[in-house]
Amino acid sequence: MGRAYVVGTFDTKGAELRYVAGLAAAVGVQVGTVDLSTSGDPADHPDDVDVSATEVAAAHPRGAGAVFTGDRGSAVAAMAEAFEHWLTARDDVAGVLGLGGSGGTALITPAMRALPVGVPKLMVSTVAAGDVSGYVDASDIAMFPSVTDVAGLNRISRRVLGNAAHALAGAVRDPVPPADDLPAVALSMFGVTTPCVTATARGLGAGFDPLVFHSTGTGGRAMEKLVDDGLIATVLDITTTEVCDLIAGGVMSAGEQRLDAIARTGVPYVGSCGALDMVNFGAFDTVPEQYRERHLYRHNPQVTLMRTTADECRRIGEFLAAKLNACSGPVRFLLPEGGLSVLDASGQPFHDPAADEVLFETLENEVRQHADRQVLRLPHNINDTEFVDALLREFHAVREAGSPAAAVGQPAGRQTGGRE
Repeated sequence: MGRAYVVGTFDTKGAELRYVAGLAAAVGVQVGTVDLSTSGDPADHPDDVDVSATEVAAAHPRGAGAVFTGDRGSAVAAMAEAFEHWLTARDDVAGVLGLGGSGGTALITPAMRALPVGVPKLMVSTVAAGDVSGYVDASDIAMFPSVTDVAGLNRISRRVLGNAAHALAGAVRDPVPPADDLPAVALSMFGVTTPCVTATARGLGAGFDPLVFHSTGTGGRAMEKLVDDGLIATVLDITTTEVCDLIAGGVMSAGEQRLDAIARTGVPYVGSCGALDMVNFGAFDTVPEQYRERHLYRHNPQVTLMRTTADECRRIGEFLAAKLNACSGPVRFLLPEGGLSVLDASGQPFHDPAADEVLFETLENEVRQHADRQVLRLPHNINDTEFVDALLREFHAVREAGSPAAAVGQPAGRQTGGRE
């Protein structure tokens, strides 16, 4: 079953951490306690924990001296790095539960994010009721609002901490049975490419396990985290629209690292230009002033779309080409000449063949093509049946050309920890 780790700064939250560890152990879960205190004062480091702060700090690339600096800010940042190295090096992690305020949450969650998706991760935090995207990002951390401060045991904190302890114990003691051995296929989707992605997922048939990700920034990062975790056999990156938001300053960028996991792992990859005709903003009055005179489309009261220009399409193409050129695995990138989305079809508000052509020509000119890296034009809209057929045909081609692991349906790359 592995071990459930209860982690935090025992110099300030020892009573709460011991309470949680005791509850989890009382229901038969093997528990390990980990001290993340950063003071460096031996008097502040209890001797009744399983893993001392000194042991964790020693996992820092520059040693424990990089952690115990005497400066709280640098010490917390360095301990976070040390804890990530320490935790990810273990093969017995069945789950992790952390307690903390804003500092403790920032200290603990980077290591949680580095664990594979599926390993239970619970964070009881004073900041859990606000915007937690900076702590959770693309991982599956469950944030528990502490309600009262994590500053002693009382009638409220005992209930909240107890619920968290029992949630961790239940997840560790009764794990979800493993999925079947079908190879997992990642697909990226947006509302304006839904017909294509839905038909493609259906067309994969019963021999694959399709995982669809919404291309909202977090979705792209989540997809690539699973690629890095070795949980994805093949990627059908139909909707690369997050790159538009990176280039033009929209609200759904997945960051500069988009497609880097594809390059790192060599996973077989089929991509396309899904929704590269649009940049995403919130409600109409949130569109930046410099874009107010651009071609805007009110998708709904909370989402405003902006048509990409020819210059933006050129820069998008250059970004994608550089990423595709870094890929060592088999790559196909399909260009839908009939439009990049529902809105880019003939007669629709974003139909702009000239801008699309700049994108296509940039990709064709910049991608270094060979037998295993090809850019292919098709005279169809991305949502047409014929385009779906082409995606499925190239999907099978890259799988056949891919690594031996992918060819037999098992993803390559980093595997999950001891829990699995």
